[in-house]
Amino acid sequence: MEDRLITVAIHTYDRAIALKSMLEGEGIEVSLQNVNLTQPVVASGIRVRIRENDLPTALRLIENAEIFLPVSTESESSKNRNILVPVDFSSHSIHACNLAFHFAITLKAEITLLHTFVNPAVSSTLQLSDSLNYELADSEMLAELEKGAHSEMNKFCDELRLGIKKGNIPAVRFTYEVREGIPEEVINTISKQAKPELIVMGTRGADTKERDLVGSVTAEVLDTCRYPVFTVPADSNLTEIGDIHRVLFFCTLDQEDLLALDQLERTLKPESLHVTLINIPSKKQSGNISAPFNALLQYCRNHYSHNSFDIEEISIKNVEDEFIRILSDDRIDLIVIPNKKRNIFSRLFNPGLAHRLLFRADIPMMVVPV
Repeated sequence: MEDRLITVAIHTYDRAIALKSMLEGEGIEVSLQNVNLTQPVVASGIRVRIRENDLPTALRLIENAEIFLPVSTESESSKNRNILVPVDFSSHSIHACNLAFHFAITLKAEITLLHTFVNPAVSSTLQLSDSLNYELADSEMLAELEKGAHSEMNKFCDELRLGIKKGNIPAVRFTYEVREGIPEEVINTISKQAKPELIVMGTRGADTKERDLVGSVTAEVLDTCRYPVFTVPADSNLTEIGDIHRVLFFCTLDQEDLLALDQLERTLKPESLHVTLINIPSKKQSGNISAPFNALLQYCRNHYSHNSFDIEEISIKNVEDEFIRILSDDRIDLIVIPNKKRNIFSRLFNPGLAHRLLFRADIPMMVVPV
């Protein structure tokens, strides 16, 4: 019975051929049959027939046909809401994409994948007589790098489509960009153009990040980007937004906290969260902070009544160790940090809290620029 042919659609000849091509491209056998068998020359429609056991996969493909058509290298819908996902084709990129596609469903957005490759540095010691030959060789190398990047991106997109076809990844329309340049600079440039609702970035484990403390792309993006960034550690078990239940929210007891709380609400659209508000101590704060802290707590309970809130104070002398202590006491699913823009000297000699915590724990983090 599983080999029985059933009609999955009836189309005009051109549309039936296009559907047949798409389904066969995804490994489903298709046969076409004229609806009018008594007078086949009369154009009354074409049946698209498949094996019965291929029906669930075929329906998933048909419902999301635009995803399985060739992927555009440029966004065709810049006016639509979008989520930017920088990828390097590693396993943690796949993990980040899976979560980004869930975010896209919640935010009613499309996905833009971004991969960057670096042009080989030009040596400053070349002799003048060698410059022409070098430029030719460098141009050929750059062309090969770009060709390889596009090839890897196509393979990566095929892997995502396979996940969508199997139902492992939500069906969301996506496009991709392949650019040459320094990754963090390209990410910032694309962000200014696309104005994404969210940037989702996969990161490696804390032990690996410690070794790569200098030059981390994610850390640089956190410090410089003016759009919300969601980091997904490779070792994280978070696969869906619905898995987020307990949140640590670092606050500064000023109006930026309200902006970050609003961003958290709009991004997660939670039905129920338990949020622990933690004050980030600063030298500017003087005297008793209990009153503004309790006022913020009351504001949260009044405006986000579907969530529960509590507060916890930490020592100004050792924020990071206190943070690790809190993580050991509670099961935390997400860290949220409002992040103020800092100049290059401040970032270099006194990295922000988001930058420092990125290297200390394997917990997803949402950094909101304020």
